[in-house]
Amino acid sequence: MSFINVYVHYVWATHNRNPYLTNEIRQDVFNHIRENAKTKSIYIDFINGYLEHVHCLISMGSGQTIDKIVMLLKGESSYWINKNKICSSKFEWQEEYFAVSVSESMVNRVRDYIKNQEEHHRKSSFEEEYNEFIRKYGFDAFFSG
Repeated sequence: MSFINVYVHYVWATHNRNPYLTNEIRQDVFNHIRENAKTKSIYIDFINGYLEHVHCLISMGSGQTIDKIVMLLKGESSYWINKNKICSSKFEWQEEYFAVSVSESMVNRVRDYIKNQEEHHRKSSFEEEYNEFIRKYGFDAFFSG
């Protein structure tokens, strides 16, 4: 038996950052993503988000890859949202996403951050959060040529 303890903080947005994830549907979408993940042996430790994006703290398992996990979660959830006409228009996720490792000592802090998304976004926009992630995790090096 393999023992693995690797946490990854994922963030992805709706297509064009459209505010599809309204208060009326947001928790239904997150609950569906969690239930779907279970069927694929993906352990979502915590999920939350706001109008145009999702945060997931995932404990990765043996044989799982960052890309495959996000592909499965985003692909199936957009299919489910459209099939069940959860949104009034065609729903899509943006292709890009963030994924950063989380040390064991920071797991509770990341959970709190994810849990408090609605409060967080009363003070700052997703655009500001996005730019902070780019800077904080060194992704800006990919844009500076």
